[in-house]
Amino acid sequence: MKWNLVWMRRDLRLEDNAALYHALKTKKNVLPVFIFDTEILDNLSDKKDARITFIHNEVGRLKIDLQSMGSDILVKYGSPLEVWREIIESYDIDSVFINRDYERYAVKRDSMVEEFLNNHNVSLNSYKDHVIFEADEVLKDNGDPYVVFTPYKRRWLAKLETKSENGISYYFKTYPCKKYQSNYAKAEVSEMPSLSDMGFEKSDLELPSKEVPQGVIKAYDEQRDFPAVSGTSRLGIHFRFGTISIREKALKAQRLNEVFLSELVWRDFYSMILQKFPRVEDQSFREKYERIEWVNNEKEFQAWCDGKTGYPMVDAGMRELNQTGHMHNRVRMVVASFLTKHLLIDWRWGERYFAEKLLDFDLASNAGGWQWAAGCGTDAAPYFRIFNPESQMKKFDKDLIYIKKYVPEYGTDSYPDPIVDHRMARERCLSTYKRALT
Repeated sequence: MKWNLVWMRRDLRLEDNAALYHALKTKKNVLPVFIFDTEILDNLSDKKDARITFIHNEVGRLKIDLQSMGSDILVKYGSPLEVWREIIESYDIDSVFINRDYERYAVKRDSMVEEFLNNHNVSLNSYKDHVIFEADEVLKDNGDPYVVFTPYKRRWLAKLETKSENGISYYFKTYPCKKYQSNYAKAEVSEMPSLSDMGFEKSDLELPSKEVPQGVIKAYDEQRDFPAVSGTSRLGIHFRFGTISIREKALKAQRLNEVFLSELVWRDFYSMILQKFPRVEDQSFREKYERIEWVNNEKEFQAWCDGKTGYPMVDAGMRELNQTGHMHNRVRMVVASFLTKHLLIDWRWGERYFAEKLLDFDLASNAGGWQWAAGCGTDAAPYFRIFNPESQMKKFDKDLIYIKKYVPEYGTDSYPDPIVDHRMARERCLSTYKRALT
């Protein structure tokens, strides 16, 4: 009997999953596959990385759900190409189904696997699932990509209206996988590798729930800027690994809060920028910004990492990140601006630190956000914006609830003096940027 395999990566759910739906609808004997990719895992220095615990938990949940239907998920550990060599020896495969991933490594990986499968007369079928619109779906009239968010968002929202049924955009339409679940393969496959098998330990960090009170989304526009308030969804890790559907959440956001929907548009925007301009993974979108002479003081960078800069909003944010794997969205802007503008440290240093620590790390959004803060990205008003951390604190945490939670020694003799003077840092930043850009 021929097998039809669904290679799951950033889509760890059994409902409203494009690749899974197409496999189940058109073929019988469908078996999901997940690979713990050593090309990624071997680069992680923290062996208690909470993201690996999260993925392991979610794949385990998929396994239980599939086994309840008499099926299973094949879970492997290794380099993807080597794993597929092994799988193809054991299974007579007709087709492999995937949802597209747009990061540079993922594109290269999928291309190599596709070539290998095609050489063995196996087709690889790919689908859009992780975004509402891919890079070529929202373009200017002349076919060029948008490089500024606001006009992109206008076109994005307008495109929703081009196809709709019963007031619901075609682009929010979900894939009813459950309807075809009888097409899963009747199979029992081997046990999945444990965390310790892969050289990891279970993380102690609290992992965010995918259940968000409706009231949080309804009040999102009013509360999202205040870090002491539970005013954000904290769904980032679920979007990152596809444990929730972007279509389902976008439809709810459209009904409940347009500002929250706008945040989902930002996800698509940064994904599009990454697809159209792959260099933004590690180079400035605005290429002349590569001429900036960063100070890159390692001692000051370490103070920033440790949350000991003498600027309470910055320090609270960094300690929140180090302790929880999360940082409030408003505070992310403040700490990123401080690193790049006050300390004149290369945005890539901060981007890498966030990549290592953030539970919801997403390469496109992380690189986009850091370049926005540094002024070298797609933003229309670049380097003149320099956040004043003191003003931000007074505006968004005036009662010091957030500050005191993460910086309890603030206001005592044990709290460090500022490592840099705000006025001096601002003037130095403006002159450094101006020198590089003129």
